[in-house]
Amino acid sequence: MSKSAQWIKIETDIFEDEKMLLIDSLPESDSILLIWFKLLCLAGKQNNKGVFVFNKIPYTTKMLSTIFRREEEIIDIALKKFEEYGMIQYVNKAITITNWGKHQNLDKIEANNAYMREYMREYRKKQKEIAIGKSEDKVNRKVNINSADKDKESDKDKNSDKNIDNTILSNCDNEQPPLDYQAIINSFHSTCKSLPGIIKLTDKRKKAILSVREILDGLSFEQFFEKIEDSDFLTGRNGEWRCDFDWITETKNVIKILEGKYDNRKGKSKKDYSDCTKYENMEMEI
Repeated sequence: MSKSAQWIKIETDIFEDEKMLLIDSLPESDSILLIWFKLLCLAGKQNNKGVFVFNKIPYTTKMLSTIFRREEEIIDIALKKFEEYGMIQYVNKAITITNWGKHQNLDKIEANNAYMREYMREYRKKQKEIAIGKSEDKVNRKVNINSADKDKESDKDKNSDKNIDNTILSNCDNEQPPLDYQAIINSFHSTCKSLPGIIKLTDKRKKAILSVREILDGLSFEQFFEKIEDSDFLTGRNGEWRCDFDWITETKNVIKILEGKYDNRKGKSKKDYSDCTKYENMEMEI
């Protein structure tokens, strides 16, 4: 069995689903719905691909009755309805949640976290090699620009009166394509739904996004945002603080996030937030 998951995914429109509406019309509907959510939580806790077994023994209604602290009769009624509506099925006498992996995707989350950790190990290795002169790889392309080049580019920008996008891009390696800032912001909004949205994009934010790209070095912004949304700590699901766009685009925080420093962090006291900026506003003026 895999390590227990700390959370499960539930769509906000779950109660508009036909199955939920049918259950809601049944006698004892509240108890049946509660049992369903208890099943989901137990499946997440077991993290066993939605299969309910205990020491290789399939869960019985009696076992679930004891665990859920509900009458065995109502457990039996609930399971029959769940099976009838295709929410569960029996495989070798074991209760399994239909399409659990498709909807929860916990394996993908675990694989993504493992990928991130390996990515950051390689990133640190490259940094160390460059620091001792053993590698010519560009961990951060901006470090390869000498002061004369910077002055030349700065004068060029002043004379041509180019905007901030071109100023920044001229300081980056030519092989880097221009960024679609709006696409990145849209990805942030669609992925990090637990965080405050962005209502204005300024040059300062564009610089920050470019810096993040240098650290990601080929990793997608969507993968980066998914890692943030997966963290109970960063999203504020287990504490009074949550991060915002400014915070996650700071270089030191990007590296810590990719290294998994905030994956399982608990929010218990003010000391836990000593290295974070206190979130104040529901919307960010950028």
